[in-house]
Amino acid sequence: MTMTAVLALAVGVFLVRLAGPLMRSRINVSERSETLMKRGAIVVLAALVITGALFADGGFAGWALPAGVLVGGLLAWRRAPILVVVVAAAGTTALLRLGGIA
Repeated sequence: MTMTAVLALAVGVFLVRLAGPLMRSRINVSERSETLMKRGAIVVLAALVITGALFADGGFAGWALPAGVLVGGLLAWRRAPILVVVVAAAGTTALLRLGGIA
């Protein structure tokens, strides 16, 4: 990709991000629509986590990866520090794989 294309994309992304705060006072969104948009964002993020945890290289990722994601998710839900969440999730996955559970 040429530098011109990279700069054009950077400017475009900046303008899209800038449009939100600038247009906030001009566009009225109902409370119901705002709630639906927030829920939609949660659904999209959940779908990304689920597909990332269950599938790798076009097939099932095995049981170790979803178990690690589950451990990390539970610790995050319990408001553990991010370092603890990451290390526990990675450790769970690694130990299960070391034990032969792919």
